[in-house]
Amino acid sequence: MKEKIAIASDHAGFRYKEILKAFLAEKGYEVKDFGTNSEEPVDYPLFIRPAAEAVARGECDCGIVLGGSGNGEAIVSNKVKGIRCAVCWSVDSAVYGKQHNNANVIAIGERLVTEEMAKTVVESWLSASFAGGRHQRRIDEIAAMER
Repeated sequence: MKEKIAIASDHAGFRYKEILKAFLAEKGYEVKDFGTNSEEPVDYPLFIRPAAEAVARGECDCGIVLGGSGNGEAIVSNKVKGIRCAVCWSVDSAVYGKQHNNANVIAIGERLVTEEMAKTVVESWLSASFAGGRHQRRIDEIAAMER
């Protein structure tokens, strides 16, 4: 069974959200869309946090959040206990986010990467595996810091 992926964006990431939803559906993933639903300006925490919470609760296996840069979306996601969101802009950033940080959410900036790179980032992240070992100790240390 393929993973269930939470996806959310602000207005600046809306176009890529729609593109990635179709891309993931074509690959057989189940996608749960937390909005936004247009390019009209919105306050991104209202859409990003519910997506991150769905991952933290186990309702979704992982999540993708999108904005202009992805930074604000990562900050909001990382406020949710149990979320490790990596800002990804390349294959390496996505693969290392999973291998070293066991990122369960990634943030992508629509203004910073091409559409093709966004798809490649998602595919690379979903295909990568957590390396464990010394990295698990660090994940445990992060978890111990959560309130």
